[in-house]
Amino acid sequence: MTTKINNTWYYQTFTTQACDVTLVGSDEGLHILHLETGAGKKDGFQVEPNWVEDTARFSDVRQQVIEYFAGKRVEFDFTTPLQPKGTDFQQSVWHALNQIKTGSTCRYMDIAQQINNPKAVRAVGAAIGRNPIPIIIPCHRVVGADGSLTGFAHGLEMKRMLLDLEGVK
Repeated sequence: MTTKINNTWYYQTFTTQACDVTLVGSDEGLHILHLETGAGKKDGFQVEPNWVEDTARFSDVRQQVIEYFAGKRVEFDFTTPLQPKGTDFQQSVWHALNQIKTGSTCRYMDIAQQINNPKAVRAVGAAIGRNPIPIIIPCHRVVGADGSLTGFAHGLEMKRMLLDLEGVK
């Protein structure tokens, strides 16, 4: 007997103090957190016609993201599993991002060294740019080799705001 897996993807869009946010996932967990900033390379994001709107699903994530943008939360602690879809290399980079402490930053080369691939700095940057769950998987905490703000898929203005919310100067 085989068990049919529900491949339905669900979404909800809500407003925060910073921007609209869309959460997308399945019965497995959260796959995408999209920031509607109108900036950066991900502004072409759109809800797919076969996704089902469900405002009750991922309610713990929604509440904590709203609190984060209101400056009332800097760490996330919800029961919804994170299920970002990506290659093994991307997964290793995203896992390393989760080790960056709130209120601090690191460099792309630090992530490359952490995943034991010190020559893969550019590939690390590409994997970070494909992070489907920003903020929660904190790609905004990665800065250039000289400490300057560099690429963020939702725009540098948003990156600066996120770091400010976390007390990074």
